[in-house]
Amino acid sequence: MAAPASSALLTDHYEFTMLDAALQHGTAHRQCTFEVFNRRLPADRSYAVNAGTDRLLTLIERFRFDEVELAHLAEHRVVSPASIEWLAGYRFDGDIDGYPEGELFLPEVPLLMVRADFATGVLLETLVLSVLNHDVAVASAASRMWVQARGRPLIEMGSRRTHEEAAVAAARAAYLAGFASTSNVAAGHRYGVPTAGTAAHAFTLLHDSEQEAFAAQVAALGTGTTLLVDTYDTLEGVRRAVAVAGPELGAIRLDSGDLAALARGAREILDAAGAHATRIVATSDLDEYALAALANAPVDRYGVGTAVVTGSGAPAAGLVYKLVEVDGRTVAKRSSGGKSSRGGRKAAYRRLGPDGVASAEVVRVLGPGEEPVHHRADDERLLTVPLMRAGHRVHDGTLAEARARHAHAVAELPEAARALRAAGPALPVVRG
Repeated sequence: MAAPASSALLTDHYEFTMLDAALQHGTAHRQCTFEVFNRRLPADRSYAVNAGTDRLLTLIERFRFDEVELAHLAEHRVVSPASIEWLAGYRFDGDIDGYPEGELFLPEVPLLMVRADFATGVLLETLVLSVLNHDVAVASAASRMWVQARGRPLIEMGSRRTHEEAAVAAARAAYLAGFASTSNVAAGHRYGVPTAGTAAHAFTLLHDSEQEAFAAQVAALGTGTTLLVDTYDTLEGVRRAVAVAGPELGAIRLDSGDLAALARGAREILDAAGAHATRIVATSDLDEYALAALANAPVDRYGVGTAVVTGSGAPAAGLVYKLVEVDGRTVAKRSSGGKSSRGGRKAAYRRLGPDGVASAEVVRVLGPGEEPVHHRADDERLLTVPLMRAGHRVHDGTLAEARARHAHAVAELPEAARALRAAGPALPVVRG
């Protein structure tokens, strides 16, 4: 197998500008803590979901400047020859702490902390933010949809609406946040996400009649397949589908029109034909609001595409990467305009009531050399965990564990925090 590609040039130019200047000035060696957080949530959201951490740690392990990368930087004079020499030996050798994948987080809490000398840590800013901002946005949107689906399985179907590599990451993030499967085969191969798929209208139009198309699909895939019934007349399509496949038909898919009314009509036709176990799958530009509107319709599962992988349904997470400590000294941005930062290395805890329902997020500033206390109090759960130590990964959680963690964290929230139109953050953030 070929060696994995370097991730070192997935970096903004200004990171190299700061590196070059710090190396020349003699400040590059200062020990720093960089913190990742967001300042606010998108409208109607009460929480965000951490996702992408595992992908990020893998990319940090591949953050190497080999001959190709160094030649590019030298040819375009991105940095000085002395910096080229320094980059040739770059290996991330610092510590990283943060929330594990699947955990929920709120504004102004330390989602991720990178501890290293300035030169080593500053180069990771762009990579950290590009991975986490994407995956957190998708997972946060997926979580809202998962809540509104009320136990009905969700299929992620957004591959054709985004960049080819973003599609794979999005499928993983959606599965982490509760989706049951994805249409993206690469996500199945790389991450073990279950894959599912039916057929497009093109398959029906290829044949001389809808009935012929259904017969061809059933002959190839068996009666357990899912038939797309809305190419022509939807309810007539349902009748043709059950006539071809019989009462053992696996499912039908509705992809246009008044989905609630069509689902009711389809259910009547299927039940009259004895196809009581045939499932109804609804697609067609669904988002969390459409899912909520379909709550009382006889739909068995949903397919969601555009809204879970693009900004229309997954607005930017707004994560930033800020320096909060230098050589043990607290530093912070103090400018006006709502873009200040809070200095100091921190740890986060979730405070729980006697009923197990979360009541607050607690953020504590750590002293020099201090590590988070795992059992600070019986009613507080530590959220900040070690991810890397001295450049080596120490957290190897699985996708299945992250998925279970997400479900547990959502169940801990107050009922109001799971509302479709939240009034604000799910929990108050308390400075301990």
